[in-house]
Amino acid sequence: MFYPYNTLQIWDTVGEACTELKREYDQCFNRWFAEKFLKGDRGEDPCSETFRKYQSCVQKAIKEKDIPVDGVEFMGPNKDKPES
Repeated sequence: MFYPYNTLQIWDTVGEACTELKREYDQCFNRWFAEKFLKGDRGEDPCSETFRKYQSCVQKAIKEKDIPVDGVEFMGPNKDKPES
């Protein structure tokens, strides 16, 4: 499912430690989306490394908080569920 880029900014992150990574990813994604994607440049995603760091942080927080993830579909380049 695709969410408009500005919608992503209103979502909180699952772990407080991940908040700054989320902000960095949101800024990177919004810049790429507005300056490249909407203008037809479908080239390399410059935010993938930032996303991986944020995703790893969220997965760690999910594990630490013992949040059940069975049946949840993960997004992004690494679609694996957090390791148990």
